[in-house]
Amino acid sequence: MPPKPRINKQMILDASFEIVREQGPEMINARTIAEKLGCSTQPVMYYFKTIEEIREETYKLADDYHTGFIMPKGDKEYDPLLQLGLNYIKFGYEEKNLFRFLFQTNSFAGLNAHALMSDPGIGEMLKMVSKGFGCTEDEARDVFFNLFISAHGIASLLANNAMEYEEDSFRKVLENTYDNLMNRGRNE
Repeated sequence: MPPKPRINKQMILDASFEIVREQGPEMINARTIAEKLGCSTQPVMYYFKTIEEIREETYKLADDYHTGFIMPKGDKEYDPLLQLGLNYIKFGYEEKNLFRFLFQTNSFAGLNAHALMSDPGIGEMLKMVSKGFGCTEDEARDVFFNLFISAHGIASLLANNAMEYEEDSFRKVLENTYDNLMNRGRNE
């Protein structure tokens, strides 16, 4: 009976995820993964044909982690949409390398704003916003997109610079953006 493999595909992906998290996405390669796992590069390349394949699978892991991080938990005092924005900003601050990997490595190449906002992953959030604020789903999409752009800008500044995290200031920016959008909709 052959010995059970010591390294498996999930271990490789977990190591790659940790490498991105600790060192940045540019450090994903067979050697750094093998070093993290304490093995040769052979098992890494046995399970994956290319490093790009590892990057794609690691991206999915990072995206799942990001989704779990930013979703409102229901125990905060803020509106869920504002909490989502604040969590997104906090992700940029606390998980700089993962943020850059997910949002600043050309993953959105070829997409436009409509395609970004048509992502099935935000459908439930749009329904919640629409229902909670008595607006159409298109109005909810507009509010969500503008809040996303504001939150993304702040998160990008935090992920790429040695700025301080100031939740109260960031909350005010998102609240002002939200209030302006809702008032605009009521005045049209």
